[in-house]
Amino acid sequence: MKIVRKKEGSPYEAKGHFGYWSIQKLDAKTDTQHGLGIAVSHFLPQGGAEMSSSPRERAYFVLSGSVVVKGNTEEYLLEPGDLIYIAAGEEREIQVTGIEPATLFVIIVAK
Repeated sequence: MKIVRKKEGSPYEAKGHFGYWSIQKLDAKTDTQHGLGIAVSHFLPQGGAEMSSSPRERAYFVLSGSVVVKGNTEEYLLEPGDLIYIAAGEEREIQVTGIEPATLFVIIVAK
């Protein structure tokens, strides 16, 4: 078992993201056996991520605020309590909506 306390973690910057601040709670490369990464990302209004893809599976769980997640052909408005799964290699773009910041619980599987 491993516990990560509220005040623990490492700030990190993700390529193509803007108007945000993230704290990595579990590093997929060093903290877990099967490449599981966990982070909490705080996005300012108008913050988000540019259209891109990743070789990693990921899921976003919205804790507060609201975001639009766009793929190549679809678009989803996510609000607190909503979760979206994004397959490895699938393109996505994120944009905060409204005037409130958004906080996302981010799950990434590196393997």
